[in-house]
Amino acid sequence: ARRAEKLMPNGGSMICLTYMGSERAIPNYNTMGVAKAALEAATRYVARDLGPKNIRVNALSPGAMRTLSLAGISGGKGMLSKGRDLSAMKQDTSMEGVAGAALWLLSDLGRSTTGELIHVDAGFHMMGFSDDEEG
Repeated sequence: ARRAEKLMPNGGSMICLTYMGSERAIPNYNTMGVAKAALEAATRYVARDLGPKNIRVNALSPGAMRTLSLAGISGGKGMLSKGRDLSAMKQDTSMEGVAGAALWLLSDLGRSTTGELIHVDAGFHMMGFSDDEEG
């Protein structure tokens, strides 16, 4: 962030990628959850430090997608179908949705947004019980 700051003398925007394993205990995610929680805290502090220089800093938290990162998690493939089934939209997280959120945050459309964690997961993060678990 300090190096990137020097490339933005007239302000700008930075984003990082995180995952819900920073907020909840996800099976087999373990140490990465702690690392992602630290990344999110650092995002808020960097946003505070760079805000006066008109540099915005935010984090995107996509849902499970077919990536090399997911392949490295034991049981990762099962996370895809479970994420779809338990999401509010009953959809997989789309790479286009993540890219669109990134473009919003990096563009002038996101000019008043900094220090935020944006979930891009078809509503998985905010669900409680699934329909078959209620009652």
